[in-house]
Amino acid sequence: MTRPLTDVTVIGAGIVGLATAYTLTRTAPNATIRVVEKESGPAAHQTGHNSGVIHSGIYYRPGSLKARYALAGSAETPEFCARHRIPYAVTGKLIVATAQAELPRLHALAVRGREHGLSIRELGPAQISEAEPAVAGLAAVHVASTGVCDFGAMARALAGLVEDAGGEIHYGREVTAISREDGGGAKGRITVRTADGAHLATRVLVNCAGLHSDRVARLAGHEPGMRIIPFRGEFYELAPARRDLVRGLVYPVPDPDFPFLGVHLTRDVHGTVHLGPNAVPALAREGYRRRTVRLRDLAATAAFPGTWRIVRRHWRQEAGEIRRSLSKRAFTEDARRLLPGLRPADLRPAPAGVRAQAVLPDGTLVDDFLFAGSPPFIHVLNAPSPAATAALPIGREVARRVVAAL
Repeated sequence: MTRPLTDVTVIGAGIVGLATAYTLTRTAPNATIRVVEKESGPAAHQTGHNSGVIHSGIYYRPGSLKARYALAGSAETPEFCARHRIPYAVTGKLIVATAQAELPRLHALAVRGREHGLSIRELGPAQISEAEPAVAGLAAVHVASTGVCDFGAMARALAGLVEDAGGEIHYGREVTAISREDGGGAKGRITVRTADGAHLATRVLVNCAGLHSDRVARLAGHEPGMRIIPFRGEFYELAPARRDLVRGLVYPVPDPDFPFLGVHLTRDVHGTVHLGPNAVPALAREGYRRRTVRLRDLAATAAFPGTWRIVRRHWRQEAGEIRRSLSKRAFTEDARRLLPGLRPADLRPAPAGVRAQAVLPDGTLVDDFLFAGSPPFIHVLNAPSPAATAALPIGREVARRVVAAL
């Protein structure tokens, strides 16, 4: 049965989709808003499977969307959490160099942080020990604005605000088809069909489908020119008796030749200390466990030429990631660069996450947030970390495009 025409339908009840819907209830209060989500509740994927870090923006190229939105989000997220009684803490973090070769890169990060207007302190070994007694390093950068929060709770709060403002959220509805009924033009009627037989009519469609964003784009008739390749990020947590090894947030200096940050140490808002993530290819888009294999996903990844170009470009680093995935001892050895007193017995397996990484056919990993589409379609095609931190600014950007299309 076709439901009455809605002004805006957002596909995806992760934190980006919900921030978009929330912003629309404030900037277009007369518009009717609907969110469609295939899972039984919000934040079921990337939003609910991450380290909970509020990122400062220090890693991202000046002028990039990631830098701009992370900088804004690192200020807005704590304010939102405080206003809605969501657990959070602005703790600051250390980025620690453990080898001489990392010192120039660490200094470059300090310079970039100051370019962003961040509060930066450069520390020596004694100051590192004062801040984190169990951490070893030659030098470190302290970034004051980094923190932690419960992004799942933030997503649930956003969902509640959307519904309080009159918006609808439809859980348990997987989108299976999208069609235009007006024959073209920016305005008209779009029908979203779902697996339970519903036909949802809307004027504007927003794709915030995360791990499935490229597929939803194709359903809407848009060829995105990229493919989502899933990478599983595996975590351990410290045994409760060993949590005092880490007081706050401790990161390594990133490898410029590898697109992931590497294993870091994170004390979350509930006092649990996580170590990770690594980054290994997942055999399903929702492959949170090693044994989870979905042939459709695996075949699509294998058939995409960008996949094999990534392998050729990063096989050495990925071999190390896979080794650390399969061997707890190897993972421990890597983490001991930062935390020398760590032992394999100190680690407990923790839930993994899956990163939805947009990849181009030439094997380039899309390094920035990526929006596409023309009215009445808006597609959020690449929103990995720091998207949770940046959700409110991203939501404003998407909402701005929606309002222009109404």
